[in-house]
Amino acid sequence: MRFNEDTLAQETTANYLRDHLGWESVYAYNTETLGKEGTLGRSSEMEVVLTRYLGEALMELNPGLSADAYQSAVRKITEATVSQSLLLTNRERYEMLRDGVVVEYRHANGDLKKERLRIFDFDNPENNHFLAVRELWIKGALYRRRADVIGFVNGVPLVFIELKAPNRDLQRAYNENLSDYKDTIPHLFEHNAFIVLGNGIAARYGSLSSRYKHFREWKRLEEGDPGIVDMETLLKGICSSRACERRWRPSPGKAVRTQGAGKLILSVLRKNCWTIFVRR
Repeated sequence: MRFNEDTLAQETTANYLRDHLGWESVYAYNTETLGKEGTLGRSSEMEVVLTRYLGEALMELNPGLSADAYQSAVRKITEATVSQSLLLTNRERYEMLRDGVVVEYRHANGDLKKERLRIFDFDNPENNHFLAVRELWIKGALYRRRADVIGFVNGVPLVFIELKAPNRDLQRAYNENLSDYKDTIPHLFEHNAFIVLGNGIAARYGSLSSRYKHFREWKRLEEGDPGIVDMETLLKGICSSRACERRWRPSPGKAVRTQGAGKLILSVLRKNCWTIFVRR
C-alpha cells in the first residue's frame, strides 16, 4: 500500500465511513481483479456502475420478476450516452434513480409487460448497500484516472470524494483534480449526487455543476448544535446510512437553505431536483 499524506487522508476517510457510518470499504489501487467473480465484478476499468451490487439490489427490491426484467433494468441504468451534455445526462439519471427504471419484458405466459423497478429503498435506507472504494482506476476515452474515494449505493456511484493532504488548500482539489476528472472520465459523474472536497480536516461539498465558491461547509447535524466545521461533521451529515427525520420538497432548479436533522444521500435523490442542501 502506498503511504503519504494524501493517502493518509484517503485511508482515514474510508475507515471512518466503515467504522462509524456502516459502509463497506475496499482498497482497489493496483489490487482489483477484473471479471464477474473479481474484486468488484467489473469487466473493464471503463465501468463505473458496479452491476454485481446493482443486480442484487434490483432483485431484492423488486422480487418475482424474470431475469430479462432485471437485465433490462441494468442495461438502462448503465447505457452509455454520447450525444448530450454531462449535466443533462446527470439530470436524466437522477430522475431514473429517484422514480425507478421502467422496463418491458416477456412474462412467462408470453405477454409483454411493463414494470417500474426500484433502484433504492428510500423508506428503509439501511436496506441499501453502501460501499466506499479507494483509489479505483477509471478509464475514459483517452485517459486513465484514479479516484481517491467513490461512494457506491447499490452499485451506483453517488458520491465522489477528492482528498488532499491536511496542509493543502481545498481549492486545489477543485482546480487541479476535479476539473481534470470531469474532462477525462466524465462518465463517472453521470449518476453523481454529491462531490466532496477534503483534506482530512476541512471539507466542502457541492454538486456536479457547482463552482468552487458554491461548495459549502456542513456545520451541524441537529438544530441547536454548536457549529463545527470539519470533515467528520460533513461525512456524518451526507453519508450516514440512517433515515432522515425530516423531509424537504425543494422546487426544481433552486438551491435550498435549510436547518434540521442530518440529510441522507437518499433523501436528496427522493426530492424533485438534483440540488444542494446548504447548512448555515
